[in-house]
Amino acid sequence: MQERTIKEIYQRLLFHQGPSGWWPANSKVEILLGAILVQNTNWQNAARSLENLKVATDFTPKRLCQLSQGEIRDLIRPSGFYQNKSRGIKELLVFLDNWDFNYGKIADYYGENLRKVLLQLHGIGEETADVLLLYVFDQVVFVADTYARRLFANLGMNSQTYRQLANQIDLVEFTLTEAQDFHGQIDEFGKEWLRGKDRFGESFLADILLIGKKEDHE
Repeated sequence: MQERTIKEIYQRLLFHQGPSGWWPANSKVEILLGAILVQNTNWQNAARSLENLKVATDFTPKRLCQLSQGEIRDLIRPSGFYQNKSRGIKELLVFLDNWDFNYGKIADYYGENLRKVLLQLHGIGEETADVLLLYVFDQVVFVADTYARRLFANLGMNSQTYRQLANQIDLVEFTLTEAQDFHGQIDEFGKEWLRGKDRFGESFLADILLIGKKEDHE
């Protein structure tokens, strides 16, 4: 077995898989909508809801904010859980509208407290909050989603919870672009090797163990 750092694991993923192009969206508004819509469903269903919102509003903040929660609910039915998700989208849109959708100002104002603020909004849990920090507010954070937990368990870092793994991963050597791509790389790897039956032992990472983890201060 070869011991490798987080950055070296990322580099191997990139070498074998190529750039992930993740998050798949053309604007930050589309990203934040997709981050809520993809909860508890697959991306195909979320994409159908996104297309409905695009047709209705062209993802223009003003037009999105003019939608009632009921109108949002009807447009996002393909993604399921539409009552909960429509409320979450409406609350997030109201929050952003209060800042004129100026993501930089929001990040500067709240600083390290931004994650806590996002978690107070309906329908935003830990994973969604980190996705928004990473792709909308341009902060280098690690998204410890299901595929990440499965991958790092195979690499010798077991974790019982989302927060436990996130606390152990240090992306200090990553640029924002690399951190964003890393999340995409992990998800692409997970779809190929970790979905259903765990086939990690057959993958190009099978000979690796992780070194250099942070202490867990959960």
